[in-house]
Amino acid sequence: MIVGILAICGNVFRQRCVELSTLLRGMTGSSEVSATAEESLRDSAGRHSLREGHKKPACFDRNDRSGVRVIVGKGVGRRRMDSMNGKKQRGCRAIWLPLLMLFAAGSLGGQAPTGPLPPKPGVAIQQPPKNEIKVQVALVTTPVTVRDLRGEMVHDLEAKDFRVTDNGAAQKISHFDLGGDPISLVILTETSLRIEPLLPEIRKTGILFTQTVMGSTGEAAVVGFNDSVDKLQDFTSNADQIENTIANLHAGTSGSKLYDGMAAGVEMLSSRPQATAEKPGRRRVMLILSEAVDHGSEKNLGGVLRQAQLANVTIYSVGLSTTRAELQAKPKAPERPNLPVGSIPPPPGVPATPTYEDNYRYGSADLMAAVVWAVQHIHDQVKGNALEIAAAGTGGAHLSAFKDRTIEKAIDEIGGELHSQYTLSYTPADADAAGYHEIKVSVLRRDAKNWKIRARPGYYLAPPEG
Repeated sequence: MIVGILAICGNVFRQRCVELSTLLRGMTGSSEVSATAEESLRDSAGRHSLREGHKKPACFDRNDRSGVRVIVGKGVGRRRMDSMNGKKQRGCRAIWLPLLMLFAAGSLGGQAPTGPLPPKPGVAIQQPPKNEIKVQVALVTTPVTVRDLRGEMVHDLEAKDFRVTDNGAAQKISHFDLGGDPISLVILTETSLRIEPLLPEIRKTGILFTQTVMGSTGEAAVVGFNDSVDKLQDFTSNADQIENTIANLHAGTSGSKLYDGMAAGVEMLSSRPQATAEKPGRRRVMLILSEAVDHGSEKNLGGVLRQAQLANVTIYSVGLSTTRAELQAKPKAPERPNLPVGSIPPPPGVPATPTYEDNYRYGSADLMAAVVWAVQHIHDQVKGNALEIAAAGTGGAHLSAFKDRTIEKAIDEIGGELHSQYTLSYTPADADAAGYHEIKVSVLRRDAKNWKIRARPGYYLAPPEG
């Protein structure tokens, strides 16, 4: 293909013809020219000719004074180009030299080597990030119950009176409340045939849940479990709906999937907003009415307890016993879990003693050890009273219903404590440090030396996955 070049010399145009390939080699400095670039110019010239409706060669506008011009004509020879000297070509379309350079650049780009470029000597190769999943705690909330020497609740403390440590490091309290934050409550009740004799008494407790536990600003949901887990009532602040749901509980099968029911309750509560320093929120509470046994659950106690701690869920429980024989039986030594040697709280139905009362209210050494062991070994079976361990591990309490403590009285005690306890929240400095985080709460007042303080003992962060 022949191209014509026009150069301006003052007011005179000077013209000469060259082969397109020669022109491209001169522009690119390469001995080889891409056929794609040459073909692109050929096609461009053909399209210009067709649009003009005649076969005149494409040329430049003489009035354009931008320097060197190129005339592209398909099949144009030197004789043809010479005949154009001094003749005014009309209807011709201008093709700029920068356009030709663009075609040439495109052809060179098409010849670029494929694949990744080799690294420069001495420059480290950047590695792709590892696919790790980290769990980080943004907010830790613990209920704190303070009783004096007489066992009475202490209600006149302020945030400055408390000291909170996380793995020994002092923490700044970002939210402080005394029984005022509204409650989101999951009522988890066993509905198996095993506790059918107790259902008439349970059906009467609806008003206690709405008036004593929920309070005027609270909300509640009801979940039942036997061989399956059933959401009987979603969260609502309507007291009548909660009371009617409790009043119409019916026995199901003989199974008791306690851990699956607890897992469902924790998941439901995890969606409720928490209180922060910037905005109000809700306390997440689960109250369980059940035997301390599980049959057939897919979940395990350690895994459920770990999730409850991370979600800031406080668990209270009322232990149910199905026979008078269990209430009157001589206490039997329970099977000892893999824990340090020491006393273990008696099983449900055993008459409470002052020591036992302190164990479930404030946590014995063995009970706290059971909590830590459970969240660290979530794939192993936890021995001992599951309800006591769950309550102790989240800052709640476990009350057994026997002789002088009916189910109604136990629920009333729990409601009174919920609205008289402190709530402390903080953001831990080492929020992503894997392992068990021990929480300790102390009161700084001088007269608090012999007071009894109960809070959640800690939480566990699993190491990164991946």
